[in-house]
Formats: sequence, structure tokens, C-alpha cells
Amino acid sequence: MIDSAPTQLETANSAEVFRSLRNTEFPWTAETVYLNNAGIGPIPERTRRLLDQLTARRTAPYLLDSRELHAALQEARVTVARLLGAEPDEIALATNTTYGLNLAAGSLPVRPGEKVILSDREFPANVYPWLRLRERGVEVELVPTTGPGWPDEARLEELLHDPRVRVLAISSVQFASGYRADLDRLGALCRANGTYLVVDAIQAMGHVPLDVRRTPVDILACGGQKWLLSPWGSGFVYIRRELVASLQPVVCGWMSFEGTDDFSQLTHYNSTLRHDARRAELATLPFQDLMAMKESIALLLELGVERIEAYIRTLREPLYQLARCGRLNLASPMDPKHDSAIVCVQPEHVAEGYHALKKAHVVCALREGTIRLSPHCYNTIEEIEKVAGILVGE
Repeated sequence: MIDSAPTQLETANSAEVFRSLRNTEFPWTAETVYLNNAGIGPIPERTRRLLDQLTARRTAPYLLDSRELHAALQEARVTVARLLGAEPDEIALATNTTYGLNLAAGSLPVRPGEKVILSDREFPANVYPWLRLRERGVEVELVPTTGPGWPDEARLEELLHDPRVRVLAISSVQFASGYRADLDRLGALCRANGTYLVVDAIQAMGHVPLDVRRTPVDILACGGQKWLLSPWGSGFVYIRRELVASLQPVVCGWMSFEGTDDFSQLTHYNSTLRHDARRAELATLPFQDLMAMKESIALLLELGVERIEAYIRTLREPLYQLARCGRLNLASPMDPKHDSAIVCVQPEHVAEGYHALKKAHVVCALREGTIRLSPHCYNTIEEIEKVAGILVGE
């Protein structure tokens, strides 16, 4: 994690690195200003080339070797583990965030009369799986957000002193405000109370550093199609090693069991679940999407997530300057403890502002009554300055 602001030299060097990246990996950026990474992230050129090669081989299946494919999946687990500071045996590959959240809701030992708590403006994928637990007699409390619509961490902390609270489910970064949760503090309080911390990380991974060796998370779910610059159908679930053995997946894959790597003895059924996170994987996985995710994450690791975070912090500055002088309303926090790459703005006329940006070939999103801007490492300060000018009518 970045503990201090980057120096001018470091910022200049980063800008040079990211401009070079923009030209080589995202050449289409010369035609449009793309600020919708919180919706769909682009695929880098190196990842596209890998996908093209895999598709060409897939048209003639004799060119594919099953051992090579499964080795590639293990490489993907290793790469995801590097991103999180985890171990590869704590990573289960998945097709989206929703799968991991359903896994958590369906598999964690929460009994009737116990509680699950979450904020009431979470993305639906992190709400519906928990609401269904009410059918089992579990109390699910949606804690009202603060005035600006951000998670009320103070209230969540109060509730975490209740021994009946078995799960806190929260997004690392909120989709509609960009609010970044204090996972370090919440995780420590969860651990002290015997509460499981389940994190929806899709709006954070790729631009917010996270080390699960330091931040106590129990289960983390993430799709690859946004900030990880990966295909649809790619994602992963982190399951804390100490929790793996007690996790009994409601849905099991045919390769979730010991001995199923031996394709010559598939009818020698083994009822013992794997002892690592692969017990939560479903087969057959989308090899091409997960191999592409590994390639994109490798690129982000080359750049350094801490460096990406620091660079995006500089990109936000034109919007922050307008907010400080009262010319533009933000629905996102500006506090470095809780801000993120998502900046939601509220000009006087939101719809008109959105269509003005669209007319200027700026791609962004309307979310919950705001214009959501979500720049990534390939964007430039000039692009954000252009957007800022449009929003205030300059």
C-alpha cells in the first residue's frame, strides 16, 4: 500500500510508463475517452493475441493437450495468488463474482437465529444470496447507509460486537459511489468477534492493493471483466486456508474430489473433497477466459497495483479541484482513506451532462442518479481535464 504521495519524479515516470502502455496495449484510445472500467474493462492487446491463438487451436482440438490446459489453470491460480498475497491452494477459479458470493452464502456455517449484516446499497450480487438465508431462519440486516449513501462503518462496527453476527458481507469498493471500505479495521473486528468477512472485490482488484496476509478476509469473490481487464467468464474466489476444510460447497464439480485428475480412472469415484480451494471449483472451466485473465493480471503485476493506484490518484485531481472550489458536486469520498478509482459526479443537470460527455465521445455510466467515471491505468490527465471542462460547461 502507498503510505505517502508520490514525488513529482515518480509521477512523471509513471505517466511515461502508462502512456507507453496506452500506445502498445490499448491503441483504440486515440479514438475515444473510455471511463467505464467499473462496467467493462478493455482487453489488452497481449491478451487479445493470446485469445486469438487459443481460438485458432480450439478449432482443431487435436492441437490441444489436456495436461497443458490444466497446467495453465494452475498458472492462473498462482498468478491470482500473487495479486492477493495468498497461496495458490487458497484460490478457486470461477466464472464470475456471483458464484463466489453464492458459495459463501450457501457454505458458511450460519445457523437459524444468527445474523448476516451488509449495507443497504450494495450491488445486488452481494445482496440476493444473503437474503435467501432468511428462508433458513437466518436474520439478514441491511444496515442503512450514511447521508451521502456510503456504508455506515461506525454502525457496522457496533454490530460486530454482537456474537450472533456470523457474517459481514461488504464490497471492497462500492459500485455506485466509489467508497472504499476499511477492510483492515473491519477484518480485525470480524476476527475478534468470530465473524466471517466476505468481500465482493470486483470493483477493487486491479487498482486497490490488497494483501490477505495482512488484511483478515475469509472469502473474497471477484470477476475479471472490469478492472482486471479480462474476458467475461473469468474470475476467482479466495478462501482462507484455515477455512477450506470446513467449507462444504452446496454445488460440487466432478473435479472437486481427490483423485479426479486421473482421467484414466474416472469411474473410481472418490467421496473425499479436495483439501484445497479447488473443492469449490466447477468443471469444465472456460480455459481460454481464465488463461487470458492470467495474462492480463500478469500485466497489472508488472505495472504494480500500488503504482496504478497512485497514478489514478493523480488523474482524479481535475475533478477534485472543481469540487473543492464548489463548481462540481461529487457523490464519492475524497478522503484518501476511502476514495477509489470510481468518481461519481453530480452536475446540476445529470442527464444533460451525461449526454454532453457522450456527444464528446466520452464513455461513462449513469448510476444511482450520478455520472460514474472510472479511469484506469491507460487514461491520461488530459482526458480527465477534458471531461472536467465539459461537466462545468467550459
